[in-house]
Amino acid sequence: MTLSTFDLFSVGIGPSSSHTVGPMRAASAFASLLADAGQLPSVASVRVDLYGSLAATGRGHGTFGAVLLGLEGHRPEEILPETVEARRSAIAASGCVLLGGERRIPLREDDLVLHPLTVLPRHSNGLRFSAVAADGGVLASETYYSVGGGFVEREGDGGGGVADSGGGGGGAGGSDGAGGGRVGAVPLPFRTAAELLGHCAASGLSVADVMLRNEVVVSSCDEAEVHRRLLAIRDVMDECVATSLGRTGLLPGGLSVRRRAPEWRARLESADPLGAPEYWQEWVNLVALAVNEENASGGRVVTAPTNGAAGIVPAVLHYARHYLRPGEGGVAGAALGEDDVCVRFLLAAAAVGVLYKEQASISGAEVGCQGEVGSASSMAAAGLAEVMGGTPAQVENAAEIAMEHNLGLTCDPIGGLVQIPCIERNALAAAKAINAARMALWGDGSHHVSLDQVIATMRETGRDMNSKYKETSLGGLAVNVVEC
Repeated sequence: MTLSTFDLFSVGIGPSSSHTVGPMRAASAFASLLADAGQLPSVASVRVDLYGSLAATGRGHGTFGAVLLGLEGHRPEEILPETVEARRSAIAASGCVLLGGERRIPLREDDLVLHPLTVLPRHSNGLRFSAVAADGGVLASETYYSVGGGFVEREGDGGGGVADSGGGGGGAGGSDGAGGGRVGAVPLPFRTAAELLGHCAASGLSVADVMLRNEVVVSSCDEAEVHRRLLAIRDVMDECVATSLGRTGLLPGGLSVRRRAPEWRARLESADPLGAPEYWQEWVNLVALAVNEENASGGRVVTAPTNGAAGIVPAVLHYARHYLRPGEGGVAGAALGEDDVCVRFLLAAAAVGVLYKEQASISGAEVGCQGEVGSASSMAAAGLAEVMGGTPAQVENAAEIAMEHNLGLTCDPIGGLVQIPCIERNALAAAKAINAARMALWGDGSHHVSLDQVIATMRETGRDMNSKYKETSLGGLAVNVVEC
């Protein structure tokens, strides 16, 4: 296990981790390669080829603009939404990008070459960059794959090597790439739930504690620093909600989807001024809607583990922070403060996220929405079970229940936009995660279907799923609902 919690929870911009965040990282990596080789002054033009799902839904998912910004050297964990808009407008007006932040070359969104029906062998989200000299000679060419959650792999790096996830370095979401600090073997390695539970049984540690022991090594920092960075992630989630609640009007893209979160907040504050327990689901729905409306507008979100599913973990974490009853919310009988709840929740959720990355996929273009919303719901259920005082077996059971009932979930966004059904789907999946955690804690952790078996089933279901239901907007709601 070499994945970091901060790989799975990284700061980026909407609307899609695989179609916006990943392509921006890939383009930035290509620009850095040219700069490191001293080739920027010799580049006259850059050809960009997009394949499969990136070409099919890239316009609605913000891929085209993200690629151009990445070629300018911008990174999703650092760039602000206002900078995105300013640079996209400047590029549209001038018809040029500043390659690597230095070299002015002609390139617009309409210049990108699209291959929606061509899927490269390694993954359906493929990008190829070619730097061309004035005499027409190719100076450099690289192929990248955006494999979900903002993770990027480069052709030639092997089947599973992460070229740049953005999560291994400092700050709330990290900026030093996936390789930062990964020099030693983690003390409690796992890639299956069985191995994770084995470590818990042998050491007496909780799921969150196992992840923390490994995170210290993976991130090359002490436990206090891990806590600080996790709370910074929590703060970005809170800021995302607050920003969204301050916006009104329609979401971009042409579907005329109205922002509902601000109106819902006003109604809820009137109906529930004291935070009564019976309104928990309305508040959870509100948080999920707010995050995903902000994501749909290209705002700053925490990829958790993807942008399309970014509202689920914050919504369930909101429940954990505000609605656990007396007697809940503890570990080994000890009550947890709110910061500890957040830290342990995110660590346990990340441990389950590792299992999906190691054994299956979190890419909607690869396995459908079960890989995005299903994985996020499973992670959130595990996090909630952890802070409710669940045993490792109960935490694993919670994660299994949540995914088992998301199996086969398709990804068919209308108009190629991360809006319908994505926004509401996050709210429903958050409620499902809460129910899964509660069901698991009413049991003793024993159950017929293991989390590993469910993950294997999800992987196989995704492999068998018709490609038109995997983030192409060629099937399902995308073709049966008229865009208006």
